[in-house]
Amino acid sequence: MTEVTLPDARLVSAGDIALSVTDVGAGPAIVWLHGSGPGASGLSNFRANLPAFADHRNLVFDHPRYGLSDRPTINGPLIPHSGEHILAALDTLGVDTFAVVGNSFGGGVAAWLAATAPARVRSAVLMAPAGLQPPGIAIEDLPYGLQLIFKAMRDGVDRPLMETFINTMVFDKSLATPELIDARLAAAQRNNPEWEGRPIVGDLSEVVPLIQAPIQLLWGKEDKFVLPAWSTYWLDRLSDVELHVLPHCGHWFQYELKDRFNELAGEFIRRNEQ
Repeated sequence: MTEVTLPDARLVSAGDIALSVTDVGAGPAIVWLHGSGPGASGLSNFRANLPAFADHRNLVFDHPRYGLSDRPTINGPLIPHSGEHILAALDTLGVDTFAVVGNSFGGGVAAWLAATAPARVRSAVLMAPAGLQPPGIAIEDLPYGLQLIFKAMRDGVDRPLMETFINTMVFDKSLATPELIDARLAAAQRNNPEWEGRPIVGDLSEVVPLIQAPIQLLWGKEDKFVLPAWSTYWLDRLSDVELHVLPHCGHWFQYELKDRFNELAGEFIRRNEQ
């Protein structure tokens, strides 16, 4: 497999804020969007996957308030806020059309991009995406993993919470190494100050049916954050969609099943470039 040498991340103008992006490779563009867990960033989510996509221009973003991106006050749903600024950053970078890969919150943003900018999105790979859930579900009835994220946003993060969070992310607990827990804790304490109140992620039920691009849904069967059963809300609203639910995998599909993700997503993205 071709090695990918990563350049330093840089800040690019995204309207009224700046977003951090790692821009590596040449070829058709792929936009990579990470989840909302404490300590998350684009490279922490996708660094290990990039060598399999060395024939593409890979644009790995940090969402607003994450990683090295600016930390604005956000009044309103998070998904469209991030999506609008990602599009503005892509304009700055001169990127017209692209495939997009997103996990969890990033999957919701990827879906919003596909619905909002249909002429620009060639295809989208969504891993357990946010934005659709059972109507009227109470906060206390949300899956355990989501409650951990909201607790971290509300109260901040200490090591016991981060250890619980990482162990909940994966099916294979051997992946929840002390080194990973410490790295994510340091990133969360450095980069992600607590939010004021519980953030509103955003409801995509009305925009998802507008998506024209082909969609690949990837889910871990043992996901404790966005439940595999919730995939039906996506299948009911999408016209061009394929779903893969793989066993022995939690919420971190691209990390826990790296080779299978690279194979499935890579074939799907390249197929839809033809």
